[in-house]
Amino acid sequence: MTVLVTGGTGTTGSRVVAAVRERGVPVRVASRRPGKGQVRFEWADPGTHADALDGVRGVYLVAPIGVADPAPLVAPFLETARERGVRRVVLLSSSAVPEGAPGLGELHRMVCAAVPEPTVLRPSWFMQNFLGDHPHARSARADGEIVSATGSGRVAFVDAGDIAAVAAHVLADEEPHVGEYVLTGPEALSYADVATILSEVMGRPVRHRAVGVAELTERFVGAGYPADFAAVLAALDAMIAHGAEDRTTSVVRDVTGRPPRSFREVLEA
Repeated sequence: MTVLVTGGTGTTGSRVVAAVRERGVPVRVASRRPGKGQVRFEWADPGTHADALDGVRGVYLVAPIGVADPAPLVAPFLETARERGVRRVVLLSSSAVPEGAPGLGELHRMVCAAVPEPTVLRPSWFMQNFLGDHPHARSARADGEIVSATGSGRVAFVDAGDIAAVAAHVLADEEPHVGEYVLTGPEALSYADVATILSEVMGRPVRHRAVGVAELTERFVGAGYPADFAAVLAALDAMIAHGAEDRTTSVVRDVTGRPPRSFREVLEA
């Protein structure tokens, strides 16, 4: 089964590529700016979809980044995948978005209708949001603070590597995994807890500053996000504040056979 990985150079996609290859499964990496051994892929250009899907039987699907309503862009791709005989699609969704809800929830519904072996991964917030170039990571480094509208709400942040490990198992397994998986890390943390762990690992103080949804939306827009997408992200913080993400699951261990990594483990690594 050749596997196509959309977003193949991104946070989870690059890890999925590596994990699938470790299992000896042929991988095709889709990218807007393809390098050696990659295939050009543009969500807004259906002409690139057929070549990317040629000979493919499994797909890791990452929705178009920064798009509040991705369904119109993804629908032609799924139709081409169906016509080309793709059997298995693993969609990266979100623990905060159930099937049928706007945005990723609509893709959840579409994927389940498009292929015989759909799997929807619904991970919690990424631990990697506090590393690299994410706004939280930048503000922690530059200003010594994390800004959110989560209040004292808690999130069981999950390692992108654990998401990839589950995705690779689902893509490469001989048996299909039809349904959805809610993926979390091993513990639920408030953003104040995150700031404390960051302070201890980085060796300099980081604090959590709580703001309202409107102010957070403005901050996301200032960081370069489209206004409608920024509003969606800020609204998710409000859901966290009301306890929507205060839970853990055993999915990572159940699927991969090993426990999920903790936030401290990921930072120290």
